[in-house]
Amino acid sequence: MADVVRGRVLGAAVAHAWRGLAATWREETTFKVQVAVGAAALALSLWLGQGTIVVLVFAALVLGFELLNTALERLADAVHPGHHPAVGAAKDAAAGAALVSAMAALGAGLLVLGPPLLERLARAS
Repeated sequence: MADVVRGRVLGAAVAHAWRGLAATWREETTFKVQVAVGAAALALSLWLGQGTIVVLVFAALVLGFELLNTALERLADAVHPGHHPAVGAAKDAAAGAALVSAMAALGAGLLVLGPPLLERLARAS
């Protein structure tokens, strides 16, 4: 019986998570852009035959931080709809965390994919 209950709880948790992903996809243009950039980086890594794990890890990191940023923004707006300096600072910090993850992903992508891409382009010309 406990396994059935655990299965239901896990199923409900996964359903809530998918709803959160779907809502973020519908409402956040930045999330769509980050998914597209991650997919392009993944395609490039597969074409080059290098860095696929690095790209997957950093893409997940960026998307995770964007989901957390979105969650914090929505919660802050619900709790305090008007402008408040502390709420604004918290939202800015969360956005900053998302930006740091994106910059780290960009740096890692350039370091891992840049040299093999330049080599491939040099051979093609």
